[in-house]
Amino acid sequence: MKVLITRLDKELPIPHYKHDGDAGMDIYSKDDVVLQPGEFKMVPTGLKIAVPFGYEVQVRPRSGLAAKHGISIVNTPGTVDCGYRGEIAVILINHGKEAFHVKRAERIAQIVINKVEIVEIE
Repeated sequence: MKVLITRLDKELPIPHYKHDGDAGMDIYSKDDVVLQPGEFKMVPTGLKIAVPFGYEVQVRPRSGLAAKHGISIVNTPGTVDCGYRGEIAVILINHGKEAFHVKRAERIAQIVINKVEIVEIE
């Protein structure tokens, strides 16, 4: 399946699988951001994704950021629906005890594309 991605910032890498068989592709921060302990902020990625009908993109935390720094995503997993065409932003939260500096072009989350069953409620 092909998915159209628009990079609003051409200097940032496009999402890609790091290893064959990986479920998630890393996405990157467009800005430098500081998260104080307990603070959450929307961090832009510079990406727009044209999700095909019948699919969703899940935005998930990176386990390395969680394990080392207590950084997660407030609404994990976040969902990008097939009708959304705006820039993807990740709502990061700092569960750690120290300020965390998100650097521009740092891997902040991963995206997983999943098939969605369209149901009829009775």
